[in-house]
Amino acid sequence: AAAAGGGWAAVCEKFRTARTLSAVESRKDPETEPYRSKYSARALLQEVKQLLSAAEEGGEARLAAVRQAVLEYELGVNHTDTEELSAGEEHLQRCTQLLQPHRLSPDCVSLYIQAQNNLGILWSERDEIKTAQTYLESAEALYNQYMKEDGNPPLDPSEHFMAEEEKLTDQERSKRFEKAYTHTLYYLAQVYQHLEMIEKAAQYCHTTLKRQLEYCGYYPVEWALNAATLSQYYLSKQCFMESRHCLAAASVIFSQAGQVPSAEDNETEQDQQDLRQRKAEIARCWIKYCLNLLQSARKLLEDNIGELDPDRQLELKAQRKKEEDEKEKGRKKAVLFGTSEICDSVLAMEEKVSSVYPLDFQEAREIFLVGQNYVQEAKEFFQVDGYVTDHIEIVQDHSALFKVLAFFEEDYERRCKMHKRRIDMLEPIYADLNPQYYLLISRQLQFELADTYYEMMDLKVAIGNRLEELDSHTIKKINSLAQLAIKYYELFLDSLRNPDKVFPEVLEEDVLRPAMVAKFHIARLYGKLITSDSKKQLENMQTSLEYYTFLVDYCEKYPDAVRAVETELELSKEMVGLLPTRMERLRAKLCPFI
Repeated sequence: AAAAGGGWAAVCEKFRTARTLSAVESRKDPETEPYRSKYSARALLQEVKQLLSAAEEGGEARLAAVRQAVLEYELGVNHTDTEELSAGEEHLQRCTQLLQPHRLSPDCVSLYIQAQNNLGILWSERDEIKTAQTYLESAEALYNQYMKEDGNPPLDPSEHFMAEEEKLTDQERSKRFEKAYTHTLYYLAQVYQHLEMIEKAAQYCHTTLKRQLEYCGYYPVEWALNAATLSQYYLSKQCFMESRHCLAAASVIFSQAGQVPSAEDNETEQDQQDLRQRKAEIARCWIKYCLNLLQSARKLLEDNIGELDPDRQLELKAQRKKEEDEKEKGRKKAVLFGTSEICDSVLAMEEKVSSVYPLDFQEAREIFLVGQNYVQEAKEFFQVDGYVTDHIEIVQDHSALFKVLAFFEEDYERRCKMHKRRIDMLEPIYADLNPQYYLLISRQLQFELADTYYEMMDLKVAIGNRLEELDSHTIKKINSLAQLAIKYYELFLDSLRNPDKVFPEVLEEDVLRPAMVAKFHIARLYGKLITSDSKKQLENMQTSLEYYTFLVDYCEKYPDAVRAVETELELSKEMVGLLPTRMERLRAKLCPFI
């Protein structure tokens, strides 16, 4: 009887107040009492529960059960919010038990799915991912079954405590139901990620992002970051079109962040700083995109000595011409995000950079330039002061962009200039770095600088070989590049020594190949030094021989090392065989009377 007339209106009012306390007021709770509003809401929900059980004596059992289930759900979420997981679980379980027989009817299905979503979250907070998976997959199955068998927009749980005239429109019901299902998919994506089912996680993440746009239920910044992260997954699978699409969408949606007032806003200086950081993070994803696309193209085009193979280039160009028209159409449909107006902006963004392998210098340069622009953007935020490691990683990516662009350049002089740009960006950073704190980065930079000088020396030798005879300027250049390469390889090798400056007997797995390559390259470099002084030449050959011998001896002693340096080992063995004879000949020339 209490539920009739005025009594019922009062019950609904209490229920509504409890929800407002929980959703709105709780945001303003002081840090000293973070759950003040949640506790007040809980007390009100308990009162409503009391009133109901008193009123339901003669009422309709099913209606009573459903209303009771709504309260159990609200209490369950309330306890979870205040970190009382066991109590939360009990309430949510009671909610699903009450609804079990009616879970496919329009007045229960949405509530049932939301209860299962929350049980899924609760179990993942306990790190019981498998259990969470069970609840979420069962919510997903229920949604699909309901849409197949009924499909009408179901009631929103809050409607069980509303007067007739307040009830929601079908459109609003549908929007809320779809949002609950989007949550299911979102949590499933995370569960699959945890269980290392990466393919499935990506697929669910993609669907979630699509649905969030369709139903306008997203925060621009969070959405953009999730899309950028997904782009990196597609990158690892060499799906450049999908990767670019996700990044373009990320950039477009992110640009809404400043414009659309949302729960994310309440702009403070810290928020502004966060936005700048997120924008720079998306820029870094774009850098990786350009770099990976260029590097993958290089892999397709290079011959066995790492140069561009012109026959392969022609063949790939012909093949691309044929495929281009068919492929784009088919794949586009599968991934597109968003409504037409968003689509247009995303398309415009995509058109700024290719998603097909660049096959010549012109095409490579266009991708390189896009990557380089994002390098500048990322460096603006990630500056050396405060973000040392991030800043250096970005500069290393910039250097890698130059390195892969040089592969496409036919002119040796211009190729040399590109490597020089790498030196100019890496050397100052290395000089300012404290190797005690940044040992790993320091090693990476030593090795990359050495490799770059080595590459430049090889190019200068190749240029020299085309001349009638070597002029003193070219000789000087070759020698100075070789010396610099040796210097940095030696610095790298020295970093492996222990505090007593002793080189390790056995090399760790992670430095085995770099250390062997460094030794091999130093051996080659001593062989490239040009001198008219035969005595000096003998010394260089002797040093060269020692380094080659190191490789051969090490691999004899530790046969496991062989697979890391097969090519280098073969050439080293050859040189260990040849050099002594050459040295003998030179000695004989020097001292013919001995």
